[in-house]
Amino acid sequence: MALLGTIVNGLLIVIGTLLGKLMHRIPESIKGTVMHAIGLAVMVLGLQMGFKSDNFLIVILSLVFGAVIGEILALEDQLNKFGDWLEERIGSTGEGSISQGFVTATLIFVIGAMAIIGALDSGIRGDHDVLYTKAIIDGFTALILTTTLGIGVIFSAIPVVMYEGLIAVFATQIYHIIPKELMDQFIIEMTATGGVMIFAIGLNLIGLTKIRVANLLPGIVVTAVIVTILYYFKM
Repeated sequence: MALLGTIVNGLLIVIGTLLGKLMHRIPESIKGTVMHAIGLAVMVLGLQMGFKSDNFLIVILSLVFGAVIGEILALEDQLNKFGDWLEERIGSTGEGSISQGFVTATLIFVIGAMAIIGALDSGIRGDHDVLYTKAIIDGFTALILTTTLGIGVIFSAIPVVMYEGLIAVFATQIYHIIPKELMDQFIIEMTATGGVMIFAIGLNLIGLTKIRVANLLPGIVVTAVIVTILYYFKM
């Protein structure tokens, strides 16, 4: 079943969020320190991913052009509007903005190589180990995020399931169309580009910045375009 790993990932995000909801009475001092700890860990993860690039110029160009496209499309604003719409329908929980929880968790869970590699493995080989591992990490992260950002984290399961599910479903066709060498190079540079975004998320989590990370997401598509051009023109 190609979507098994994706479904497990979504379920553990939901379970983690519900468990975090039960722990909402954790003292604010503990929540703050834990959130800073998560932010620092996310920053280190982002750095590790960023250093995997074989050509960092690709990462720079992807982020620059991706930022321009993202600002024009106002992706961050669109995500926030969707979160605000959810908050209007559900009501404020008093524990944090549903919009903030939804956007922050979505960015953390969607960006990164594990989502793509895991979904490809699920779709092509029926191997869900990568997504199972990611599901455990996401579930634990959702638990901690919920204690600080509130119930909005649970809605991040929707884009995660859609994103990973689409990749898994079309994985076989992707590998029939795209050469393995090109796909491998894309994953490397996508990992590095996504790593910079994850580092930015970490900065936001510890309160140092308010980088509009969602507006950088088109950089992943730009990475695919640049890597493809370099591959076929042997540059």
